[in-house]
Amino acid sequence: MKKLSVITVTYNAERTIERTLRSVYEQTCSHVEHIIVDGKSTDATVELIRGYERPSLKWISEPDRGLYDAMNKAAATASGDYLCFLNAGDTFHSPDTVQQMLNSFGENDFPDILYGETAIVDENGNFLHMRRLRAPETLTWKSYKQGMLVCHQAFIVRRELFEPYDLSYRFSSDFDWCIRMTKKAKHIHNTHLTLINYLNEGMTTANRKASLKERYEIMSKYYGPVSTFLHHVWFVVRALINPEK
Repeated sequence: MKKLSVITVTYNAERTIERTLRSVYEQTCSHVEHIIVDGKSTDATVELIRGYERPSLKWISEPDRGLYDAMNKAAATASGDYLCFLNAGDTFHSPDTVQQMLNSFGENDFPDILYGETAIVDENGNFLHMRRLRAPETLTWKSYKQGMLVCHQAFIVRRELFEPYDLSYRFSSDFDWCIRMTKKAKHIHNTHLTLINYLNEGMTTANRKASLKERYEIMSKYYGPVSTFLHHVWFVVRALINPEK
């Protein structure tokens, strides 16, 4: 049975971390390790983590250089066949999600990337709606011309494929990383499962603007400035036609 390493990066996450800890703990699949890298929280985050201590949970609490530095640090300590980056507050869709995901391909098969759908939930875990951008039937590195079609948390990478996140991007390094991993992969597997419950917490306006600017730069790097500009014109038109989507 293949093993999954779940990576969670935290900082002062006492309000949301327990739901993630519980979700990983309750997975029916026994081949799961949980790696938590905490940025020296000053609230009750570490106490909550200690409440779930067991051999399959590894954690540290120390200063870092930000979210993506902590992710790189965690990935370097992982022992699983696959890596899943699960934010504090996010959960697996159900207790048997990992089992279903790892059973969605053959025992002798070894896809480079697994992916699926994402549900948006409120702070009580109640379903709100499916993520606006749906996962494509077939995912390639060119799919990201349409935006972040697969949620970062529902994008599971084989550990041997992993390359570090680019720390020059403060807000959208995950977008750059997903394109790089998809471009590098030889075998990408659509699980056709809803994998993640994503907590509906909005990014601040300032961070959102910075994130969108970085994404535009990333798309221009991979797809060229003309193609990127035309796709963004279409994004605006699409938003005007379907404002609720």
